[in-house]
Amino acid sequence: MLLRGVRLVPVGRPAPNGLVDVRLRAGLVEDVGPRLPPQPGEQVLQAEGRWAAPGLWDAHVHLQQWARTRLRLHVGGTDGPEQVTAAVAAHVAALDDPDSVVVGYGQRTATWARSPTVAELDAVCGDHPVALISGDAHSGWLSSRALSLLGLAPRSGPVEEGEWFAALARLDELGAGEDTGAALRAAVEDAAQRGVVGVTDMEWEPGHRLWPERVADGVDLLRVRTATYPDDLEGLLATGLRTGDPLVGTRGLVTTGPVKVIFDGSLNTRTAWCCAPYGDGGDGWRGMLNLSPDALTALCARAHAAGLEVAVHAIGDAAVSAALDAVERSGARGSIEHVQLVGEADLPRFRALGVRASVQPAHLLDDRDVTDALWPGRQSRSFALRALLDAGADVRLGSDAPVARLDPWLAMAAAVHRSGDQRTPWHPEQSITPAEALAASTDGRTTLAPGAPADVVLLDSDPLAPAPDAPSAAAVLRDVQVAATLVGGRVTSLAL
Repeated sequence: MLLRGVRLVPVGRPAPNGLVDVRLRAGLVEDVGPRLPPQPGEQVLQAEGRWAAPGLWDAHVHLQQWARTRLRLHVGGTDGPEQVTAAVAAHVAALDDPDSVVVGYGQRTATWARSPTVAELDAVCGDHPVALISGDAHSGWLSSRALSLLGLAPRSGPVEEGEWFAALARLDELGAGEDTGAALRAAVEDAAQRGVVGVTDMEWEPGHRLWPERVADGVDLLRVRTATYPDDLEGLLATGLRTGDPLVGTRGLVTTGPVKVIFDGSLNTRTAWCCAPYGDGGDGWRGMLNLSPDALTALCARAHAAGLEVAVHAIGDAAVSAALDAVERSGARGSIEHVQLVGEADLPRFRALGVRASVQPAHLLDDRDVTDALWPGRQSRSFALRALLDAGADVRLGSDAPVARLDPWLAMAAAVHRSGDQRTPWHPEQSITPAEALAASTDGRTTLAPGAPADVVLLDSDPLAPAPDAPSAAAVLRDVQVAATLVGGRVTSLAL
């Protein structure tokens, strides 16, 4: 494949001025230069002066859950339980099957005046089992029948954290009958259309067993690093696979990813583990851990000994600090996922320990108000992208889809502007530049020079075009149109 007449986006390093051609062969960039002569039988893609950059990565996705949002009842943007139950009642009234399952997602309860109850959900759902996944995926609001079908004890309110994660992985047992094959294909096609060439898939599933089947079924437009949770670790260890190893039958598209550990909770569920108490209620609550620091250290050590990286979910500042301690004690490699609140003393530890900071900037668009309410006085340390980069951290951006859209341009715009509406930027001192945001979205790849992977995004406009201010720069990023995406030199999306 020869890309004829492109302008190279300077991602993290200078790029040549003017138009060049880029030759892709055997999965790599073979040559870059002006007016390269086409070789016999070589396909030529006329770029006509468009902008080329390394393909985009989303460093944190739950791909199956993201795909299933296309099939589920959306109850996000609601202000209280009454709005959600009204939406459920209307949805149930339109169903033909009196026993069909209702799965919804999106409610964020942290700023509601009261907690939702099982009884009020029972009052509107009839015989339908109902399971509503929270917007941060750390809790579920279930009807009594859904609780019973999943073998969960009766209760008055939502299911949270560890108990919920186990239930979430078993939602298929409700009999929802979700045909996820078409939804997964659509989600992957949409990602390719946005310039995405790869994702780290943090789904709650044995991905090292499932992804070869998916690729064989034609879900092959992206590179995938598939994570493994502690419950499936023994099965992965038995295979002898190490992080970075390709999975047989995936044509090199799917590789073994990290061991994913959910260390603490989340902000919206009030379970993120913090150094200081939450600001509401005055009860001294500081959040919770899903396992002890010693247990995390042991998991990290086991993974490291087997050649596996770790990806440790840590949202509260106490959790981030303890996660870094566990990595340091075990010698593990990998990432801290989310880093939503971080203490100043921990900022330089990311570089010192060689740990990536995997952050999802679009979350701040949803969380700025709840952060002001629950973490007063700490907001300047929330989504501290500027401070992390200044401390030398290797920052990687993602979405945590379905918590936010799988859209790297949205993530980049949020990192630059720190506002998604007409309000002023939220703690703009933590903003980063468009160039920094783009560099954090290409999996550490800064060039299309010879030897680089032939994973390319072709854009109709310059994403780093000069802009007078952060809002304008963010608008440039949001308005970018992707003309083509190539993975390993193969076109996965084309809009020329």
